[in-house]
Amino acid sequence: MAGRRPRPAHRAGRRVIRVVIADDEELMRGGLRVMLETQPDITVVGEAADGARAVLLARTTAPDVVLMDVRMPVKDGVAATAEITAAGTATRVLVLTTFELDEYVFAAVRAGASGFLLKRTPPETLIEGIRTIAAGEGLLGPSVTRRLLGEFARTSPPPPGPEVRRRLDRLTGREREVLLLMARGLSNAEISRLLHVAEATTKTHVKRILAKLALRDRIQAVVFAYDHGLVRPRPGEPGEAP
Repeated sequence: MAGRRPRPAHRAGRRVIRVVIADDEELMRGGLRVMLETQPDITVVGEAADGARAVLLARTTAPDVVLMDVRMPVKDGVAATAEITAAGTATRVLVLTTFELDEYVFAAVRAGASGFLLKRTPPETLIEGIRTIAAGEGLLGPSVTRRLLGEFARTSPPPPGPEVRRRLDRLTGREREVLLLMARGLSNAEISRLLHVAEATTKTHVKRILAKLALRDRIQAVVFAYDHGLVRPRPGEPGEAP
């Protein structure tokens, strides 16, 4: 069938994560390829030196994850991320950049990125990040999360409109509670301890929340909650003004 996503490759019975590397530095692309292909469950299916090429490769190779630099020629990483995620495919974007600047963090998440890590991230953290993104989870480093919440804290979103309220009405009381805790940056384990439930139960709640609200991952759930005024940082939390 035209446009159908190819079946994932397997190595020794293990699903292989297909990755596209988008970075304008050839040495960086080469280094990442060498590092990633030492992993039995990761294969690099393409490299792009600019954002436009990254979009094309995402369309033609159907990767699970695009490692996306921010500052690239022709089309920058934020614009490329927006185009890839707007296509509605299963491809997810992990932004990997040198620059820990608020505008890039905020713009990348707004564009639909499922994660954001710095290039100085240790190799093992990056590899696990790719696996996390490919599994459908969101990923933000701790310092990036603080900056993101700080940006949200400076905004004054309007109250939820009728369509948003209809979407929220699909949630149970417990699911809404979990959504608010997700928006405060708590992990599944932390939410489970706070609510005195098994972590598997929390994971089920998260999956149902994302499905009912038609959201890609928990990062987009954070954006949704703050965009519609469902939660704001409390005094002493990351991002709250002193």
